[in-house]
Amino acid sequence: MVKSTKQNIRPLFDYVLVKPLAQEEVTASGIVLPDTAKEKPQIGEIMAVGPGAHNDQGKLMPMLVKKGQKVLYKKWGGNEVKVGSDEWLLIEQKDVMAVVS
Repeated sequence: MVKSTKQNIRPLFDYVLVKPLAQEEVTASGIVLPDTAKEKPQIGEIMAVGPGAHNDQGKLMPMLVKKGQKVLYKKWGGNEVKVGSDEWLLIEQKDVMAVVS
C-alpha cells in the first residue's frame, strides 16, 4: 500500500504499482531533449504489489516481484494513474519482463 496525497493505493489481484524512473533529458552528445521527443520510460521501481491472482483451479499464485525492486516492463503495458501530483503505472505482473539489478 502506498500513501499518496491523503489517498492509499493498494493493488489488487496480480497488479503491481510502479513509479516510472525519469528519462535522461540530455543525449550522450549533449543535445537537450524536449518532452515531446522523450521515449516512454520502461524501467521503474515497484511501490506496491497485490496479493496474487487465482488460477483456474482456484489456487492463489504468488507474486514473483516485491516492493522496492527495479523492473523493466512492457512499453505499452499497464494504465497510467495520476493522484495529485504523483504519476504511477498500474501493470499486471505478466507485463513485468525483468528485474533490474
